[in-house]
Amino acid sequence: MPTRFRKVRKKRGSRTHGWGQVGQHRKSGSRGGRGKAGMAKHKWTYTIKYEPDHFGKDKLPKKSFIKKWVNVGQLDSIAERLGKEVLDLNSLGYEKLLGAGEVKKPYTVIVRSFTELAKKKVEDAGGRVVSEAWEVSETS
Repeated sequence: MPTRFRKVRKKRGSRTHGWGQVGQHRKSGSRGGRGKAGMAKHKWTYTIKYEPDHFGKDKLPKKSFIKKWVNVGQLDSIAERLGKEVLDLNSLGYEKLLGAGEVKKPYTVIVRSFTELAKKKVEDAGGRVVSEAWEVSETS
């Protein structure tokens, strides 16, 4: 559009350019505040229509933390206490088997998760590590 056809050419010299008293149509009062101001008040319909998730907490996915674990070196004392060769660590409340320490006897260890080093140490002693109890009953 050429400059000579713009409405502002007719408004030159009029001081307010058709916006009434001095100061109207200036700064952020004419738009209801800067940015997201007024989203819960005078811009509520905009919020409902275009940003319905603006208010409220962000729901982030929760990370699962291992709360209780046991080392391979503790298996001998657990087996001694229980008097068994099949150790169900899930029922004892342990979630993971870690690889610190040495194991002396062969055990069948049932645990939800385990490290590769822990599995290797148990298998080197002649035992095995399984992740579910039904795997033990299936092979026995």
